[in-house]
Amino acid sequence: MLQRIILTLCVVFLLTITKTVRAQHKLVEKWRTDTILKVPESVFFDAKNKILYVSNIDGAPDKKDGKGSIGKIGLDGKVINVDWVRGLNAPKGMALVNNTLWVADLSEVVGIDIVTGQITKRIAIPNSEFLNDVAADANGVIYVSDSKKKTVIKIENDKPSFLLENLKGPNGLLVHNKQLYVLDDGSLNKVGADKTLTKIADGMEGNTDGLQHVQGADFLVSCWAGFIYYVKGDGTTELLLDTHTEKSNTADISYDPSTKTVFVPTFFKKSVVAYQLQ
Repeated sequence: MLQRIILTLCVVFLLTITKTVRAQHKLVEKWRTDTILKVPESVFFDAKNKILYVSNIDGAPDKKDGKGSIGKIGLDGKVINVDWVRGLNAPKGMALVNNTLWVADLSEVVGIDIVTGQITKRIAIPNSEFLNDVAADANGVIYVSDSKKKTVIKIENDKPSFLLENLKGPNGLLVHNKQLYVLDDGSLNKVGADKTLTKIADGMEGNTDGLQHVQGADFLVSCWAGFIYYVKGDGTTELLLDTHTEKSNTADISYDPSTKTVFVPTFFKKSVVAYQLQ
């Protein structure tokens, strides 16, 4: 009887291990651009136009020096134009609403017409210091994080107002299924209608930076220091990539669900790397 129980437990254990191994995800490199980008902080996948936009900080990440730009990259990894739009100030996160690309530009959110490549609007955010990521909902409402002020700002009809305050260090934002999510100093949180945060996962290393939805209740989270995590709906995480010892950053990522491709800006390594999510 005891032997039978032990055998049964061993079988269950082996099946559990097998399921765990099969459930593990991984990233396999597909391509990387030439190292001609200018401190790329964020990459945005435009599914309709089949192109990638990349924000180049170029100068200091917290200075209004006019050195920043937005570049364009093909889905094959070929850099189309490093400085498609010039004259920005440490640009970072991006979001697309119709034909307007909204960019966090230190203390204002800049609107760029993707057809003409012209800046069409600048929305100043009062008392801001370090605007970082941008997200938009289906109605064109824009959300932007200020990592230094520890706030999230909502912009509706071009008018900014504080949505969240007294956070720890907000960065990555995402609107999925009419729900806003925010990365805050190592944690992934869902924002309630009453502005309360429900923690989904925490304990991620480095400065949590980029946030993308994968499927169901699963997400991808990048940490600037060089880590990318697969976050499951139950809050468990899988470390997919660790490049911190190579001093290759993993800043604000983007994702193409149709090909399961993750696009990673490497900051000081001056390139964007594409990985297949498996």
